[in-house]
Amino acid sequence: QVQLVESGGGLVQAGGSLRLSCAASGRTFSLLAMGWFRQAPGKEREFVARISTSGTSTDYADSVKGRFTIFRDNGKNTMYLQMNSMKPEDTAVYYCAADPPPYSSANLRRLLSGYDSWGQGTQVTVSS
Repeated sequence: QVQLVESGGGLVQAGGSLRLSCAASGRTFSLLAMGWFRQAPGKEREFVARISTSGTSTDYADSVKGRFTIFRDNGKNTMYLQMNSMKPEDTAVYYCAADPPPYSSANLRRLLSGYDSWGQGTQVTVSS
């Protein structure tokens, strides 16, 4: 089982930026595909972004494409989410998740069921 710990959340004004981090332990990080999800109050948890093991392949939800960037540093066992041009609708608890080998099929990679380990979440609040 992978242990995941998110950090970097906080309060930011609309138009501002934040960088979230997800530190992993318990398994070889470079073998894990990773994802970010978020859950706003009263809403279901939703996909934000996914990154391949090497970092060369990424996928984004339409709502964040062009504003958010997912990347990773396998030497530091850490994944990141750089969030720019933030909007009040980005307010949510952000979770990182791990997808270990043999990896989820393509149709599951934007779904919660495509990941088997989750962090505790970090709150992001964007004020208007």
